[in-house]
Amino acid sequence: MRARIWLAVLAVLLAAGCAEEAPTVAVPADPRPPVAVAAASSGGACRLLDFAVIAEHTGGEFDVAAATERGDTHTCVVRAAGAVLPELTLSVTETSIDAATFTLDVQPSGATKITKLGKAGYRRTLPKTAKAGPVAEVGWLATEGRLATLRWTAPTGAAKAEADKTAGKLVTLAKVIDTRQL
Repeated sequence: MRARIWLAVLAVLLAAGCAEEAPTVAVPADPRPPVAVAAASSGGACRLLDFAVIAEHTGGEFDVAAATERGDTHTCVVRAAGAVLPELTLSVTETSIDAATFTLDVQPSGATKITKLGKAGYRRTLPKTAKAGPVAEVGWLATEGRLATLRWTAPTGAAKAEADKTAGKLVTLAKVIDTRQL
């Protein structure tokens, strides 16, 4: 009988030793740091933008860009990762209008005329809405037959005076953009 018990114990021990090992669980590596990507890599009107140039002229730090094209209009929106606002939007449309037509038909009433930006240009600020702060806008007729608009939408709670100041900064940014080819 003792022999049977020893054989049973031996069988259990052998069976335990032959059991499969538990699978090794791989611990995920630390997430890779984000890779800096140029705004231009998004295509469309983003080819005219550069995050460093935007920061230099506006003080805004952006690192995400998205572009779209519809017909002759190319648009780029830039934002900071994880934030909806502020947002900078550039729209560029091929056009054959002249400066007089731009001033009469495109420039909004009440907008301030800008000199030394393309063939004609304006700047204005729009009031805040329920979902966003005030908007600074610069529009111009570029010398290459492009109609361009830069819009800075401020976060909720931003003052209109801040948007007025940003509109002036957008003028200097627009002058840089005006010299670039799409």
